[in-house]
Amino acid sequence: MESLIGLLVAAPLLGAAVLLCGGRRLDRTGHWLGTGLAFTSFVLGLVLFADMLGKDGEERALHSHLFTWIPVEGFQADAAFQLDQLSMTFVLLITGVGSLIHVYSVGYMEHDERRRRFFGYLNLFLAAMLLLVLADNFLLLYVGWEGVGLASYLLIGFWQHKPSAATAAKKAFIVNRVGDVGLSIAIMLMFVTFGTFAFEPVMNSVGETGEGKLTAIGLMLLLAACGKSAQVPLQSWLGDAMEGPTPVSALIHAATMVTAGVYLIVRSGAIFDAAPDAQLVVTIVGAVTLLFGAIVGCAKDDIKKALAGSTMSQIGYMILAAGLGPIGYAFAIMHLVTHGFFKAGLFLGAGSVMHGMNDEVDMRKYGGLRKYMPVTFVTFGLGYLAIIGFPGLSGFFSKDLIIEAAFAKGGTQGWILGGAALLGAALTAYYMTRVMLMTFFGEKRWEADAKGDMPHPHESPKTMTIPMIVLAIGSVGAGAFFDIGERFVHWLEPVTGFEHGHLPDGLSVPMVTGATVACMVLGVAAAWLQYGRRPVPAAAPRGSLLTRAARRDLLQDDFNHVALVKPGEYLTRGLVYLDHKLVDGIVNGTAAAFGGLSARMRRVQNGYARSYAVSMFGGAVVLIAATLLMRAV
Repeated sequence: MESLIGLLVAAPLLGAAVLLCGGRRLDRTGHWLGTGLAFTSFVLGLVLFADMLGKDGEERALHSHLFTWIPVEGFQADAAFQLDQLSMTFVLLITGVGSLIHVYSVGYMEHDERRRRFFGYLNLFLAAMLLLVLADNFLLLYVGWEGVGLASYLLIGFWQHKPSAATAAKKAFIVNRVGDVGLSIAIMLMFVTFGTFAFEPVMNSVGETGEGKLTAIGLMLLLAACGKSAQVPLQSWLGDAMEGPTPVSALIHAATMVTAGVYLIVRSGAIFDAAPDAQLVVTIVGAVTLLFGAIVGCAKDDIKKALAGSTMSQIGYMILAAGLGPIGYAFAIMHLVTHGFFKAGLFLGAGSVMHGMNDEVDMRKYGGLRKYMPVTFVTFGLGYLAIIGFPGLSGFFSKDLIIEAAFAKGGTQGWILGGAALLGAALTAYYMTRVMLMTFFGEKRWEADAKGDMPHPHESPKTMTIPMIVLAIGSVGAGAFFDIGERFVHWLEPVTGFEHGHLPDGLSVPMVTGATVACMVLGVAAAWLQYGRRPVPAAAPRGSLLTRAARRDLLQDDFNHVALVKPGEYLTRGLVYLDHKLVDGIVNGTAAAFGGLSARMRRVQNGYARSYAVSMFGGAVVLIAATLLMRAV
């Protein structure tokens, strides 16, 4: 079975190589080749999963050593894979949801002349993401980490003829590079501290290391996670990344890439458990981001950007849970998986709406679409119910467990984190109900596009609706399936560990669940009062100061411009001034001095014998005078 692990990565990597290098002869069939190889990885993952289920929990991990990558004295890096319960969860999510999105893309990208290249990029992304979660050491993980960043850049900017798409791709790439610096520093610190960067020896040596070093490593890992998972303060790229084709948003910015930061923290759990200060910062980042993303999502009229704010917020829940240690690791991954179902389904549903509305993304120009797109309405609606935590659906189980774990943190921290999670639940219900009402209910508000064409809403082809139906099924049942008998927790326990949290005095599980449901109802009711009982205006009203700020992503770009761009400009101008005035001044001044001296010395060498005679006579007079003076003294 160990030999199959490498094939998981090899299949989509082969697809990427063939599709990107095969030329136009593959234009007609390349998309099916890419889809077939994605499904091949999924089938291999199922075979390995079935084999893993047949073993005891402690014996399920598989290791596959491919070759010695860097054989240097005192520094050895192996290309080796580790497949355990945690990485298997990601393998099935990446390949399963990824394969469905490949099928969806067949219909969505049908008329794009560069469809073959698009599927090549999708395969490249799958290969890089699988390498990231299967690596058995941080250095090989870093290779997959960078590969994911490259594929994301290529896919976000796929329609590079649009300046907004090209700019968004560069922005995502640069912001992610900031986080990647954190990961590279963390790996260097690991090697200096532990003499290795392989998972097992690093985690086993944590108890012998000082807390200060572990805190530094943990904070650098968190910086990396913030970049990939769009968490505060590196969250600014995610909304702009919606410029990519909608399947990209579903695959990268909902189900897989943005969850890489959660994987990194959970995989490094032993480091964070031994560094409580770093762990506290993780929970703070998660709590702040879940509220930040939810507030932004409440004010967006662009359907994809509203879902992007939602993604930021839901990843915040996962980061918060991961920062709670053994009482939250499994819940973070559980919410990650359920989120993969309903958020990918929501993005694909948004793409289906755009497909029927001439690529219009402004929800103020939708309305009443449930009559024209019944399959999209039902599947999107189930994803909506799942994400707001409607009782019985997947999001209800995973989010409720995170809220309980937050309160179980205890003390003032527990009440603050739990309160933030509850407020996030209310905001989630509000902005997602807003999306549903503006898109599928009310009177139609369609307008002709820039070309003068009036939209004619219609249901999407089966290649698009079938993946949406499958994801909707997961949105409905995944949470209950995982929660029964705590099977998902027990599945991950050999890797992540697990501790039952204890709610503070005065709180019980039914009370927390009731509060969560109450917050959900309040959010739905508030959105219904604002958008369900009155017509949606064609233009967004001015709104409050907070609303205006939320429309501008809570001024995150303005802050970055003032805090980072402007100081950088001033620093650059100062360096240019110093270069011109000081460095160039010294160089040019030295050159001018020697040039002037040379010009004056050239006057002595004029070629006239009489001048040389006078010079010789003058020199002789000086020597005689000096000699006489010396004797007199």
